Amino acid sequence: MAAIVPTITTDNQAFFDESLSKFSQFSKRIQVDASDGSFAPTTLVPLSSMKFPDNIVVDLHVMSARPSEHLSEILALKPKLCILHAEVDDDLSAVYAQLKEAGIKTGLAMIKTTFPGKVATLIQTVDHVMIFAGELGSQGGTIDMMQTEKIPLIRTIRPDVEIGWDGGANLSNVRALAHANINVINVGSAITQAADAAAMYQSLVAESEKKGVLI
Repeated sequence: MAAIVPTITTDNQAFFDESLSKFSQFSKRIQVDASDGSFAPTTLVPLSSMKFPDNIVVDLHVMSARPSEHLSEILALKPKLCILHAEVDDDLSAVYAQLKEAGIKTGLAMIKTTFPGKVATLIQTVDHVMIFAGELGSQGGTIDMMQTEKIPLIRTIRPDVEIGWDGGANLSNVRALAHANINVINVGSAITQAADAAAMYQSLVAESEKKGVLI
């Protein structure tokens, strides 16, 4: 069964705080996106301005060309999981080592053009692999279901790794994603732009749990 995880992607501090408070009322796991503008084309709420409630599990998705420069801020936030991008020019192994030492789970994100085989060594060392099928630093993009072809490739490299999906998930495709051997489905605009975020979350969970194609 795939977990539906609301995602916060914003440069507005008030909206960030409001979303975190609202989402934590119906979901115990939330993904928070961070971007300093060096990897993704947008700058989001800075890590130094973030604070996470103790009662939720936070997956911190850091879009930075040099995540090592933000390590002290990440460690201070103490997310449950920290996801870094495979494509950056940084020593990810060294960063992961320090995260693990602090008791923080490690994640690796791959953009659409990254082939799992090219980052197999990193996949073998992390707790989570994110198939990033959206647009860096923004929400509301269209889904690219061709990216699901990476799932068996990742499973071949690391059968037991948690696999996440980020990009375009909504009510029309969440069941297909849930049946594609994915563990975590991150949902952005479908929840953040809904008139009733909690109701949409519950609808997504119910849809993802349906069996088969037509039932």
